[in-house]
Amino acid sequence: MRRTDWTGVKLLAAALLMLAVSGCASMNKAECLNVDWRTVGYEDGVAGRSGERIGEHRKACAKHGVTPDFNAYQAGRETGLREYCQPETGYQLGVNGYALKTSCPADVKEDFESAYHAGFELYAMRARVVNAQNELESTHRELAQIDQDLIAVSAIVVARDTDNVARAQALLDAKNMAQRKGQLKARIPELERIVVESQRELDNYVASTGGAR
Repeated sequence: MRRTDWTGVKLLAAALLMLAVSGCASMNKAECLNVDWRTVGYEDGVAGRSGERIGEHRKACAKHGVTPDFNAYQAGRETGLREYCQPETGYQLGVNGYALKTSCPADVKEDFESAYHAGFELYAMRARVVNAQNELESTHRELAQIDQDLIAVSAIVVARDTDNVARAQALLDAKNMAQRKGQLKARIPELERIVVESQRELDNYVASTGGAR
């Protein structure tokens, strides 16, 4: 898969749009009364919806006295799934970190899921790099803040108008800050190692798969 299959990308966009509105009733009264169940099945299939979606249609239409035509729905969904269950769509789902919720027809399932797992592995590696970098940056920021706080606490300690209770508390705070600073400084080399190793792992993976998409 060295070139972008824009059909797969468009199908993914359609799936995400459908997911965004999934909190609403699946069908309204007019749709239930004028439904083509094969078309509904196709639309659900091409959007990658699970087989449980027909239960939502059944519930939505029951109040209007309409029962889904299961066979027509399933035939349409099978056709839609074959368009959805392409390797590029699976890869895009994985690389964007989405859960795999759709069961594809047996003859296309392996390629689709293989592409999904390849994409998800890249997603996970990128996440590890970002998380390691964020933790390292957060550690440096905390160290900088401790240095500022130590200056403020030291000023309280040496101030002539500081009473004994406040001075004792300031000295305790300074001690705790110094301990935390030591812990953070000791952690930095390990975090730097994790960043380097995570980035190397990502780079090697990208190189071995012909480049990230």
